[in-house]
Amino acid sequence: MKVADIRRKFIEFFVANGHAHVPSSSLVPGDDPTLLFTNSGMVQFKDVFLGVEKRPYVRATTAQRCVRAGGKHNDLENVGYTARHHTFFEMLGNFSFGDYFKREAIRYAWELLTVHYGLPPEKLWATVYIDDDEAYNLWTQDIGVPAERVVRIGDNKGAKYSSDNFWQMADIGPCGPCSE
Repeated sequence: MKVADIRRKFIEFFVANGHAHVPSSSLVPGDDPTLLFTNSGMVQFKDVFLGVEKRPYVRATTAQRCVRAGGKHNDLENVGYTARHHTFFEMLGNFSFGDYFKREAIRYAWELLTVHYGLPPEKLWATVYIDDDEAYNLWTQDIGVPAERVVRIGDNKGAKYSSDNFWQMADIGPCGPCSE
């Protein structure tokens, strides 16, 4: 499957499930002085998450162009400075603004991966934040992923809520456990 096919199937899947297809925003956020570049798919929805903006839709899907070259999400530290790596990528995202939560998000992810992308379920693993029993139970009981293939990810550097499976927009503001 080619990149264009992955992107198309992703967008089509979420549009078919009631999400508005929102175009990629600019790589240089015009109204956010805290960012040099758009570094994730949620940047154009930041004010929605903060509760200062309301959109005419409660579900969205995007293929957002991103650059991570400094700050909190500095991929240069991970890939290094080489001629073979870059930090420009396209982040596929689906967002719910109070319309659905973990159960539906996990079900959507599973259906997209197994039905529409055709990935074999027996080869898929999931990760959850260490204390997120709700997501763990959804993966193991609702979806049926064997417990040995659902990994609880703890905190990095011994700091509470500093996990690869705990999403934070910034030091303060919207945050919470995530599952991948």
